[in-house]
Amino acid sequence: VQLQACGGGFAQPGASLRLSCAASGRSFSSTAIGWFRQAPGREREFVAAIEWTGSAIYADSVKGRFTVSRDNAKNTVNLQMNSLKPEDTAFYYCAAAKGRYYSTAAYSYGYWGQGTQVTVSS
Repeated sequence: VQLQACGGGFAQPGASLRLSCAASGRSFSSTAIGWFRQAPGREREFVAAIEWTGSAIYADSVKGRFTVSRDNAKNTVNLQMNSLKPEDTAFYYCAAAKGRYYSTAAYSYGYWGQGTQVTVSS
C-alpha cells in the first residue's frame, strides 16, 4: 500500500488548511485511516482517524476544529483544519490501519505516508 499526504503549507492563526491523503494498492474502503503529527522535539501524536464506516475520532486538542472525512470512490481521506493555532505546527502523516477499526495508537497502523508540513504563524 502507498499513501501520499498533501495540502500542507503556511497559515496564519485562525485560518484553515485542508490536507488530503491519497491511497493505492489495497482495499482502501475497508481500512481505517488515521492522521498523526509530529512537531520538532516532540513525539508523534494522534490527531484523528476515520473507520471504513465513516465513524471518526479526534484528539482533544483538535476536537471541534478539525474534521476528517473519506471518499472511498476516490481512495482519499481529507483532514479539514479550521481555527488553526501555532501549536498545530507539525509534520502531518496519514496512515492506514492494520484493520477496519480506528485506533489512537501509532502501532495499530501498518502503512505510513511521507507526510506534509503545516506551519501556523503570524
